[in-house]
Amino acid sequence: MRIGMGYDVHRLAAGRKLIMGGVEIPYGKGLLGHSDADVLLHAVMDALLGAAALGDIGKHFPDTDPAYEGISSLRLLEHVGALLGENGYVIENIDATIIAQRPKMRPYIDQMRENIASALGITADQVSVKATTEEGLGFTGSGEGISSHAVCLLEKFTNYSSVDVTNAPSGCGGCCMGGEQA
Repeated sequence: MRIGMGYDVHRLAAGRKLIMGGVEIPYGKGLLGHSDADVLLHAVMDALLGAAALGDIGKHFPDTDPAYEGISSLRLLEHVGALLGENGYVIENIDATIIAQRPKMRPYIDQMRENIASALGITADQVSVKATTEEGLGFTGSGEGISSHAVCLLEKFTNYSSVDVTNAPSGCGGCCMGGEQA
């Protein structure tokens, strides 16, 4: 088992779309950033990359690279999912929290969960997204920005069999050790 944690924060600014979990949320301001500034997906990506010890989103998608300017973070998340697969990791679950005084996120959370699951090739019941306020405290509470935290659990595939056949006699399919004969 590998556990990862991610965090991201962006300032709210006029003239930008508010994208959260790949959902465009009607609001007078959006998050300022090089990509679409989706703090939820950025936190999720950093949690996944961290759990697999593959760096962070700054390493894979630097904000100095014009190729990522304005890019959908869902596309970046798909790339992270492919990296995990290439390195033998399977996502067990993701648990994320959005911290925002406004707007209310509850109406959009189910779609966010679906978007994350779809981008990663997992099921929505493996993804939890919650939202909270900071009761008017700090930069998120005053409405200056939005942040997000995420944790995840990965499993590395090292043995594709449900039966450990490392001590089985040569040529044995593991049936004498509780496994099924192929």
